[in-house]
Amino acid sequence: MKKIVALVLALAMSLSMLALAGAEDAITLKIAHIGPETGAAAVYGMATSRGAQIAADEINAAGGKYRVEIIDEDDTHDAEVAVNAYNDAMDKGAQMIVGTTTTTPCIAVGALAYEERVFMLTPSASSTAVTADKDNVYQVCFTDPAQGAASAEYIAEHQLATKVAVIYNNADAYSTGIYQTFVEKAPEVGLEVVSTTTFTDDTTDYTVQVNDAMNKGAELVFLPIYYTPASQILIKANEIGYKPMFFGVDGMDGILTIEGFDTSLAEGVLLLTPFSADAQDEKTVKFVSTYQELYNEVPNQFAADAYDGVYALVAAAEIAEVQEGEAAEAICDRIIAAMQQLEITGVTGTMTWSASGEVTKTPTAVIIENGAYVGFSK
Repeated sequence: MKKIVALVLALAMSLSMLALAGAEDAITLKIAHIGPETGAAAVYGMATSRGAQIAADEINAAGGKYRVEIIDEDDTHDAEVAVNAYNDAMDKGAQMIVGTTTTTPCIAVGALAYEERVFMLTPSASSTAVTADKDNVYQVCFTDPAQGAASAEYIAEHQLATKVAVIYNNADAYSTGIYQTFVEKAPEVGLEVVSTTTFTDDTTDYTVQVNDAMNKGAELVFLPIYYTPASQILIKANEIGYKPMFFGVDGMDGILTIEGFDTSLAEGVLLLTPFSADAQDEKTVKFVSTYQELYNEVPNQFAADAYDGVYALVAAAEIAEVQEGEAAEAICDRIIAAMQQLEITGVTGTMTWSASGEVTKTPTAVIIENGAYVGFSK
């Protein structure tokens, strides 16, 4: 028995030494994460930062060809700050970027990264302006046009309503882009848009918008907006006793985490998203479990997109045969070519990419029930 135990211990030590040797031999990939970790959009940036780090930790623990180092930068959802964050990350040796998280900073950083030939894979900046005329910027998330058209199709296909109101932010490229394709697609699929109202980043009172939707008989209110104004619209609707179905897109993911917000007002809200935290496939269960253990909350779509994004970048690096210490500009074109060869199955679905940087994957819907996101079926 002692000999068997000794052999087992010796084998365990040998395996540990091999794992350590493998870790020492691994090529370090320096991936910058840039997103808003403070400020009004911090829910998004903290989620993408955490999702990216979980992916890096898993990859490093697996002991493969690459070891991932995340260079984490806070852009406060501000374009100028984001450019400074980009410059800081490059000074630290970043070879590629998973970011930025939100659209306006991503447009600014993308322009500079295009000039300097640094590959970017944004988890969640969904405007077509993010990738326009930039061959080095790719997206994990759906584009705004895709979200708008898919939302109209989903509402019609599942017979959620026929009379629809839209409330959008006309000062925001993300919101406007989704709105435009939604209203183009709506009549094609039998939806009547009975009310269209707007607001800006400075709006604090949504009485006019909500009253217009109610007075014109909208059965469903489509909200292609971020979670903060969405929460105020839900509060106003509750105050006046208006109870339509509310339907949002990925920007509303985070509404359950707003400090001081009565989450019961979000009961029944639908979101079109590629990620459902209650899915039972092995990858999602593992990711959600790890996230909950570390942060005591359920991951949102932004965390999931960044998690998949890091895995995609490492897979692209494998194809591109990235070597230790190669500069970002030296590997950019190889990563671009590699991304177009990838098919990645992650927690947000099975993904492929076109030369435009746009991702192809299938959307699904979740509904808020009992203060949590669950898969929606009707």
